Amino acid sequence: MKSTAYDESYTEQFQPQTRSSKPSLFDDLKPPLTETGAVVEASRCLECGGPYAPAPCTVGCPVGIDIPGFVSAIYRGEMMNAADIIFAENILGASCARVCPVEILCEAACVLEHEGRKPVEIGRLQRFAAEKALNNHNRISYRIPTRSTTSKVAVIGAGPAGLSCAAELAGEGYPVTVYDANEDFGGLVRYAIAPYRINRDPLPKEVQLIRDLGVDFKMGTAIDSPEKLQDIESEYDAIFLGIGLGRDVDLQYPGEELSGVWDSLDFIRMIKTGQKPKIGNSVGVIGGGNTAIDVAREALRLGAREVTMYYRRTEAEMPAYDHEIEEAREEGVRFQFLTNPVRFLGDEQLEAIELQYMKLGEPDASGRPRPEAVPGTEFTVRTDTVIKAIGQQKRKSFLSWIEKLELDQGLIKIDAQTGQTTNPKYFAGGDALNGGATVVEAVQDGKVAARGIAQFLGGES
Repeated sequence: MKSTAYDESYTEQFQPQTRSSKPSLFDDLKPPLTETGAVVEASRCLECGGPYAPAPCTVGCPVGIDIPGFVSAIYRGEMMNAADIIFAENILGASCARVCPVEILCEAACVLEHEGRKPVEIGRLQRFAAEKALNNHNRISYRIPTRSTTSKVAVIGAGPAGLSCAAELAGEGYPVTVYDANEDFGGLVRYAIAPYRINRDPLPKEVQLIRDLGVDFKMGTAIDSPEKLQDIESEYDAIFLGIGLGRDVDLQYPGEELSGVWDSLDFIRMIKTGQKPKIGNSVGVIGGGNTAIDVAREALRLGAREVTMYYRRTEAEMPAYDHEIEEAREEGVRFQFLTNPVRFLGDEQLEAIELQYMKLGEPDASGRPRPEAVPGTEFTVRTDTVIKAIGQQKRKSFLSWIEKLELDQGLIKIDAQTGQTTNPKYFAGGDALNGGATVVEAVQDGKVAARGIAQFLGGES
């Protein structure tokens, strides 16, 4: 076990220069570590765990990466070994290192955290090792298929769940074809996560690892009719659904058609495909989730002088992570709770929002207090831009094309141990199961389904 007698501020000497007080859209929230910084940070790990109980951080990782193992490898200077340990459990290990909410997962479980000290920066260490391997064109040797099978598998959706499932199956020798309507890979990672977390890199290099396993990609190929889905059913022996969710939920408030009123996914996608949405000085964001936080912080980076988030419940009910809320506050985002839009006002161009105060009533189906309008409390706020971020629609229309597929409130029902749906030929993972969770959980769903598909096709898991 390494010595822990050190000054934690010493690690900071080896961090890259911190960003300016006014970050740009593409400034990393957590800049990458230098090699010296990575080794110094890795030296802080206590190497918890053993043959009878895994380390708390590994338990806190949805895909079960041997975190003390790869951190120790970094400390010893064995960077490629560290990367192999990461990619052994997560083919998207570099991307997840950037976007994982480590503050509530592995780092929250760090023993140092429970001793009142700063936890090991596991996410940044994972990014360092994974990206170093990718940048050095390191072949992930353990994934070279050792056998081949004739059973073919289709994966619909090139998001994290689909990519994970495809990689796991191809590593077992199954011929896999991935279909996606987008021209680029990654699903929500590519198109719906703020660019200051991840833009495009390192996805292309991770996808190349998957291509090297023999996976065939048919990008820009939408499965947008029952007939196209039936063609896939007839050609493949098993199908994995990594279709995620659909467009933003439609608020259906008057004035949504005005210029200056955005759906959150369109707003983020425009930025991440190299365009710059035009916004005014005053921006309102409707919603209280992590996507709402992202677009609010993006609006500041685009030059808005004032960004206000309007949420119909209180801060205690916000689905966004606590640390994200605090970071947004520190950057200057304002919050107005118990407030809901009534309509958007303007003549072709948005000029103002009419809002109404709310109060909390009895719990609804989510278990949270139901917001209720307070009559006579309407008021108007001058606003140049509004971004709606209250969730995504479920893919009910697409799912209705699949015979005997059971849903639970629009979400796919599966066997949790195998990922198999009520139509035995279909397996599923990702947001289409849970309504929206983390990228790393989607990766784990893909792994579970890959094992289930192998069992279904008569192979070994």
